[in-house]
Order: sequence, then structure tokens, then C-alpha cells
Amino acid sequence: MLFLLSTAAATLELTPDNWQAEVVDSGKSAFIKFFAPWCGHCKKMKPDWDALAEEYESSDKILIADCDCTAGGKDLCEKFGVRGFPTIKSFGAGDEDGEDYKGGRDLASLKKFASELGPGCTVDNLEVCTAEQKEKLDKYVAMDADARSSKITALSTSLKDAESAHEKLLESLQAQYKASQEALEKLKEETAPELKLLKAASPSAKKATAQKDEV
Repeated sequence: MLFLLSTAAATLELTPDNWQAEVVDSGKSAFIKFFAPWCGHCKKMKPDWDALAEEYESSDKILIADCDCTAGGKDLCEKFGVRGFPTIKSFGAGDEDGEDYKGGRDLASLKKFASELGPGCTVDNLEVCTAEQKEKLDKYVAMDADARSSKITALSTSLKDAESAHEKLLESLQAQYKASQEALEKLKEETAPELKLLKAASPSAKKATAQKDEV
């Protein structure tokens, strides 16, 4: 029991109140699970995730944390476009957008990925950039700061508009599906009695054959 309590306590829960300090300003790379308590897949991976968090609890380079999308972390989940549970994202030091984790959810896979986390390639961490990354980064480093800021705003707005349009489409499709399902159930209810009588009035194939033979 004591071990279970200590493992659970090792997993930091993120909210908008501590995100800046724990993730953005910490200088650490972050590995974060966005979840809902009722989610079956979340419950299944919790022991392995908590074991990983316990292993890195005192690390000054890697942060393993949770974000409850039904409670204090709801706004963060909306900010990062979380649509399903669990969604796992990694954030290199200095990276405020994060990347979706697509690997396995067993402890061995999670540990391997976490061990390879490091600071992201930014103008403040050029030493970790590859030659190809530096070449691509130089184009934007050379931009005027205002132009770069405008570009970030434009792309972010475009992405947010696309996400909003996607959500509206999904809502529309769900409404259409619901209406179609209700219409189908109504049709079944209306036709079932007559269909049952029609079938009851129709002799079976064996009976019909026997009657034909008698004639």
C-alpha cells in the first residue's frame, strides 16, 4: 500500500497554474499524458506510466507528468487540441507546442523514449541542432522579428480556424447520424407490427411445397 501511494505521488499533475514553471521555464524536456479518469486505456497504462514518473521524479532533465482533461487540466487539453485519451505528447526544452508520441504504451517503450528526450533545436540550443536543422532554422532567424511574429500569428490562426471547422463538421455529422438513427428506429417501430403479421400469414417454404404437391 505504501509503495502504491508513493508511486501515485510521483506523477505531477499539470494545470494552467503550474504549466509555465514546470514545463516552459524548467529547462526540462517533458513527457506528458493527457487523460480522462474514466478512460479504459488510461487506466490500463497508469501503472507503467506512474512507474516511469517515479523513475524520473528527481531528474533535472526530464519531466514525466499528467494532465487531467476533465479537471484542472481541461484548458491545457483544449489548447493542445487533445481529441482522444490518452494523448501523449513530448516537449523538448524550449518547445511550447510539443509533438504527439506514437510509440508503445508499455513500460519498456516509454522508458526507451524518455531516455532519448533532450532539449529541442532552437536558437538558444544550437549545439543540439543537426546541420539540416540549422540550415532550415537560419531562414527564420534571419527574418525581421515583427515579420516572424506575424507569421507565427497567421499560421496559428489558420490552424485554429481549421480545427474549429473540423469540430463543426464533426458536430454536423453527429447530428445527421442521430437524426438518421432516430428515423430508422421510428420506421422499425411503425413497420414491425405489419411486417410480423405479413410473415405470420405467409406459409413456410416447406408448407407451401407440401400444399403444391397435394394439388
